[in-house]
Amino acid sequence: MMHTPPQTSEWPFLQWRPEDWDAHMEYWRTLNADLAAAGEFVQVQALTEPGRARRVQAGSDGAPPVTDGPFPESKEFLAGYWIIDVDSAERAYQVAARASAAPGPGGAPMNMGIEVRQVMSAPLPDA
Repeated sequence: MMHTPPQTSEWPFLQWRPEDWDAHMEYWRTLNADLAAAGEFVQVQALTEPGRARRVQAGSDGAPPVTDGPFPESKEFLAGYWIIDVDSAERAYQVAARASAAPGPGGAPMNMGIEVRQVMSAPLPDA
């Protein structure tokens, strides 16, 4: 899961020069193509900017309160995620490190925080 620092409702990417944005997107296309070629790619999803986020929590009167984002109490927010199928945790860490190094303005690596978690599966029934 790719986390980025807190933002306003506007993505900072909107202020990037077109060539920086193009390089950033090409990096992701190459990463995803490499994962697909290795048979490790399952899914990738980017999420909308925090200003479009809504927080919903069950209300006591039956109507769930909906709060607009962004949420200032968050230190980071989830920008997107990959689901990959790899043979080891070490390989997952390699992919995460590569994702973290995506280029930002001027081509400098962004060094974004990438959270690696295993997809949970149901426990097997007793035989």
